[in-house]
Formats: sequence, structure tokens, C-alpha cells
Amino acid sequence: MQFLAYILIYPFLWIISILPFKLLYAFSDGLYVLLYYILGYRRKTVKENLDLVFPNMSESEKKRVIKTFYHHLCDMIVEAIKSLTISESEMKKRFAFTNLEVIQKLVDQDKSIALMCAHYASWEWLFVLQSYFDVKGYAVYKQLRNKYFDKLVKKVRAKYNSYLITTKETVPTLMRAKAQGNLTICGFASDQSPKIQNTHHWADFMGITVPVFTGAEMLSKRIDMSVVFFAVKKVRRGYYQTTFELLAENPKTFDNYEITDLFLRKVEAQIIEAPEYYLWTHKRWKHRDKVPYEYQQRGCLKS
Repeated sequence: MQFLAYILIYPFLWIISILPFKLLYAFSDGLYVLLYYILGYRRKTVKENLDLVFPNMSESEKKRVIKTFYHHLCDMIVEAIKSLTISESEMKKRFAFTNLEVIQKLVDQDKSIALMCAHYASWEWLFVLQSYFDVKGYAVYKQLRNKYFDKLVKKVRAKYNSYLITTKETVPTLMRAKAQGNLTICGFASDQSPKIQNTHHWADFMGITVPVFTGAEMLSKRIDMSVVFFAVKKVRRGYYQTTFELLAENPKTFDNYEITDLFLRKVEAQIIEAPEYYLWTHKRWKHRDKVPYEYQQRGCLKS
């Protein structure tokens, strides 16, 4: 059944991927009408999230942010499909890096790197970063249910010496690379909501106390990886600009969760500057009513 779904859907995706960008974004506009107006995909969740974190934002401004967000979401979907056939030169033109020297300096110092990012603006084309460095890249991801599409996504990433690994594979993969003396760059999207039973730290995020992922920080300390935050800015439709910022060259010198909290402040700054490019469809603040007693006592609980 999985293979049948693959052979039926893949040709359609391939055709979309070879469309020139003008037609690709025309398709995105049609997808916007379908998701926003016809299906109403997670519109309630998006509105609830914005009401929660921007209580003083006017309704007209929220409406503008929501509509712009859905347009952007559809652009990201078609850009992900475009990854199947886009050339390296075209991707580099559209996903530019402003300060690659931050990464190069660490590589020259024989430092592996933990890249921390948010689900903001775009992350689909980040894997082209590996084409600039002779360092193996990894990204932690959630495995697709369809094994054929999962294999396809991995194949696309591997074109640029970048590989997808599951959460369970992360530690052994990076530990093995370290033991072999190989440098790595591993990407972590660390802004989403972890399972309560896996939570080690609660923190203030956009004015609300929530459980947060700490895996990137803990792993960087364990394996001695420098921590770098990267912020992606949407310059215009189909064009992005990425800037790196060193958070911790030697993470072991930081107190526990200090790097994670610093990361959250960086993400907040992005969201406040242009909220329409954050991934509002995720229920990021769904556990806000389950804050442990010790965090409530610190006076950091907000609703």
C-alpha cells in the first residue's frame, strides 16, 4: 500500500518540482485557497496561538499575520517539493548565507557544530550549507511513515553531504563520528513542544511557561560541539537570507539550560520582528497548564 501511494504521488510531485518558479508560486497561491478558505487547515489553532502570545495585537493585524502566514506556509510546501530537482547554483542564489566565516572559523579549529534553529521563515534549503564545507552534516528529524517517501527525502538531502537521522540515532551517530575523529554539523529545530514525560526544563517562551527541548544543549556538552544559532529572514518570495550567531564555543562552561534559554530569546526576537513567518500551526503552548509546582513558585507562570 505504501509503494502504491508512492508511485501514484511521486510523478505529481516531480512535475511540480520542474515548474519554473513563476508557475510554482501560482500553484502555491491555489494551494493557499485550498488550505485557508476551503479546508480551514488548523485555522483555529493559529488564531488561538496568536491570541495567546499577542493579546494586545489588534484583530485586523492578527488577520493580516494569519493570511500572510498561510501564504508563506504554502510557499514552503512547494519549495520543499522543488528540492527534488532544483540545481545547487539556483538554491545557493535563493538561500544565501551572510557570514559563513562563523562556521569556517569553528571548522578550522576542528570543532563540530550543533546548529540550533526555530521553525521560522524557512529551513527546507538549509542543507545546501554542506556544499560550502568538507564536513558531514546531519539533521534530526521525525521519520516519515511511508518508507519510500522517507527514503526519497533522505536521498535529496544526501546530494549535499547532509543526512537525516532520527532522535534515537543522534547520539550513537555523533559519538561514532567523534570517536573516528570526524567533524560534524548537526541541525536541531529546538522550538517545538516535547512530550511531558521527556521534559527536563520549563522556560518562558513568548511570555508563557512551557516545556522545552534541551537535547541540543545536552548533546553539545556531552560531545563538545560548539553551539551556533542561525536566523533565517525572508527577503522576498523565494529568497532567504541566513545569519549565524555563535551561542557557545565551549558549551561545558555554561550552566545547565543557559544555552537553551539563550536560544529561546533569539527565537522570540525573530517572532516579534515578523510574526507571520513562524510556524503557528503547531500547538506549541498546549502544555502551559501543566507547569510543575517548583516553576510556579519561581513566579514565572503566565497564562
